[in-house]
Amino acid sequence: MPTFYVSDEIHADVLADLSALGQVHLGYGPDSVRYEDVRTDVDAVLLRAERFDREKIEASPRLRIIARHGVGTDNVDIEAATDAGIWVTTTPGSNSRAVAEHVFALLLSLARKVPYGAAQTTAGQWAAAKPHMNGFELHGRTLGLLGFGNIARMVATIAQGFGMHVLVHDPFVQDSAIRAAGAVPATTDEAIAGSDVLSLHMPLTDQTASIINADALARMKMGSVLINTSRGGLIDEPALAQALQDGHLGGAGLDVLEGESVDMKDPIAYSKIQIAEVPNLIVTPHVAGQSEEAFLAAGTGALQAIQQALAGQRPQYAANNVAAPAPA
Repeated sequence: MPTFYVSDEIHADVLADLSALGQVHLGYGPDSVRYEDVRTDVDAVLLRAERFDREKIEASPRLRIIARHGVGTDNVDIEAATDAGIWVTTTPGSNSRAVAEHVFALLLSLARKVPYGAAQTTAGQWAAAKPHMNGFELHGRTLGLLGFGNIARMVATIAQGFGMHVLVHDPFVQDSAIRAAGAVPATTDEAIAGSDVLSLHMPLTDQTASIINADALARMKMGSVLINTSRGGLIDEPALAQALQDGHLGGAGLDVLEGESVDMKDPIAYSKIQIAEVPNLIVTPHVAGQSEEAFLAAGTGALQAIQQALAGQRPQYAANNVAAPAPA
């Protein structure tokens, strides 16, 4: 009977199915255990936020697969896993719609000043708040997308439903495909300078790190809005704070912080901005993909990958390439 380790909370149905297959150790909740305490017994890891580095991987003699609950692999040393013959898998598309909708949850909250209005009403300041609640409509505005993968394409579709114009920059997508989606191909500079709302949808690489720096922020339209549901390192956070404090940007909505590269579970202590002191900034705790539907889909996909790996098969969405051992 195989042994599993689940780093963070997953959908109850997925946990029940996993428990029916073998012994499960949880890295969360009242009965949580540290992975280091069970590593010698674990055959498969269902991973969300916990970091799996080379040291942890090499200390896991039975481990066959690290199944990510989501699309990113930032918290896994893929090279170390490959060296150890361990599959690393993802669940592409499982949370795309949830993330796309969260882009608009952030955008509409900023556009209509929802956090301010809700806080003032809760404090009993109904009448006093109303003169400060004039926001802006999305219709007729221009949305710029840096990156045009599955999530960004859904964002574009939703934006068009609001009557927005869409500019797209993605060097890996043909202009014809962008036009077919009803958007306009643009250079990075054109998307940055020409958008009322700029939304980031790209991986964090050496080339994209701090792509939104002080210079890029200065080229954004006065009063424009920046949304980031991708990776925190795409933005120079102190420069963003300054642009908001100076009033050059009208607002920013972030679901990710640069501090996640240090501690994915609690990045605030490592953040380069004082969130509470920055005006017109909304930060959510990396939950864009955390709808009920996405939670179930990601968990189900990770569970299927685990079953495939333990059966000696190549998992469908493998992020690396290893020799598949014989079934346990």
